[in-house]
Amino acid sequence: MKHSGKPIRVVLADDHAVVRKGIREFLEEAADITVVAEASNGREALQAVSEHLPDVAVLDVQMPELSGIEATRRIKARHPEIRVLILTAYDDDPYIFALLQAGAGGYVLKTANADEIIRAVRAVHRGDSALDPAVARKVVQRLASGHPTPTSEEIVEGLTNRELDVLRLAANGLTNQAIGTKLDISDRTVQGHLANVYGKLSVSTRTEAVLRAVKLGWLTLDEVG
Repeated sequence: MKHSGKPIRVVLADDHAVVRKGIREFLEEAADITVVAEASNGREALQAVSEHLPDVAVLDVQMPELSGIEATRRIKARHPEIRVLILTAYDDDPYIFALLQAGAGGYVLKTANADEIIRAVRAVHRGDSALDPAVARKVVQRLASGHPTPTSEEIVEGLTNRELDVLRLAANGLTNQAIGTKLDISDRTVQGHLANVYGKLSVSTRTEAVLRAVKLGWLTLDEVG
């Protein structure tokens, strides 16, 4: 399906270059789709979207710098007309409901074949929803069970074990250099983990991150020195 006689313009974001290349190749086999830019992390995705103003942003969930959840929130806040399609390996409930609430128009798993992903891009471009069958079942089951959709306060993307390690040490007052030494990683890597933590928790400082993590039960007061 063409948009006003023009191809559907797509920004593609995934932190794995080989995956991006494969997705781009089969998307562009469709005559009505063109990939105008690629991004390897969430912040690059935001920049590419702002620069190119695509019809559809195709995002992974787990990306460096800024998660797909936070990237989706920011894209929809700044450019509500741009559709977002999530293409990911993760079908965990917290990811699904967080992304749908953030404004994603579709959620497709990477196990889908090329035709299914192309159809999903066309669907979200039309303003329709495009849910992987496994994801759709989870949504229907939640509605059928009478459980309300979680609120934005209840939906928070989980931290990885390493991100929790970094936050725990930061909560005890260690500098980035000291954290890096203790975990045998570079200062830059520590900064990257903290940036991910801030993005997932929607905070901007260490103190806010620690308080939010304690509130969510991810850290205990005994761990905060």
